[in-house]
Amino acid sequence: MNRRHCAAAAITLVCALSLLTVPVQAMAAPTPDSTPSPSASAPSSPGPSSEKDLEKVREQIETLYRQAAAATDAYNLAEEQTKKQSGEIVKLAKAIVDGQARIAELKDRAGAQAREQYRNGGLPPGAQLVLSDDPQLFLDGVNKVRTSQQASKTVLAELNRTQEDLETYTQDASSNWHKLETNRVKQAKAKKKINARIAAAEKLESELETEERARLRQLEQDAANRAQSAWLATRPVQDVEAISGEASTAGKAAIAFATAQIGKPYVWGATGPGSYDCSGLTMKAWAAAGRPIPRTSQEQWRLLPRIDIKDMRPGDLIIYHADASHVAMYVGDGTIVHSPRPGRHVTLAGAGSMKILGVVRPDK
Repeated sequence: MNRRHCAAAAITLVCALSLLTVPVQAMAAPTPDSTPSPSASAPSSPGPSSEKDLEKVREQIETLYRQAAAATDAYNLAEEQTKKQSGEIVKLAKAIVDGQARIAELKDRAGAQAREQYRNGGLPPGAQLVLSDDPQLFLDGVNKVRTSQQASKTVLAELNRTQEDLETYTQDASSNWHKLETNRVKQAKAKKKINARIAAAEKLESELETEERARLRQLEQDAANRAQSAWLATRPVQDVEAISGEASTAGKAAIAFATAQIGKPYVWGATGPGSYDCSGLTMKAWAAAGRPIPRTSQEQWRLLPRIDIKDMRPGDLIIYHADASHVAMYVGDGTIVHSPRPGRHVTLAGAGSMKILGVVRPDK
């Protein structure tokens, strides 16, 4: 790799960094969602008239919001990866610029040594000493020759290393740039899917009469209550008492933060302070307790220590659904605090009101 190529690569990368501030929305123009939406079969106004019809609508809405939650996790993960790659590119661009400056300095030093040799008649220092008639000059110059030779070798060795490093930096920057663009495409696709699912769910609900929307809310609560009762029925009394035990010091701090957010709206991708999605709430709560955890519910499930549900204590995180698309914090007495979904607010609910996948402990 020559200096001109390195310079061109560095300039390209540094210029490209300006694109990092462009919002993800600009990466893909809005287009109709190609996935068939459950709203296509939704009843039109005046809406369902029977409890059975309304229950079907509730199930459709729940499915849509579940799909939106999974897409939100994908969006959040891509966003975290994008931030990481952006930071890496900035570091690599700086390393390339520093490397180029170092190469220029080393070449100047090598050039100075060549000019010195030219001024000495084109003979290397060793040859000049051999031809000298002055024994003292010969002896005094031996150390200078050795020092000069070592300096020359050092300059050339460092020049080679720096050029190799520069080539590696350029290759790494190119690789990270491709990863960055891949993650931004993932973000755009996830964003499109999230908005499509939420819009379909909101459309279904908007087609209901005021009374039917109230009945829908009651059906949602009834379904959650049934799931909670069924979950409690499967737990021995001693288990329920055990999982209502003492939280750790960090767990208490996380619970205090999470419960202080009750009443704030769910917004997908949000991490506070005015709104949260489910994993944004748990991440910020444990960060406030001094224990950083992954951003998404799926990463929290994948990376945090897992424990048996019978050993659960307040402050632990419960992961829900087979795809780990929802997370809540256990606060004791069979209760969780969580940010449920769009259109809802941070609230308390039964720990068994949704299908539990497992439990993780951030401070284990």
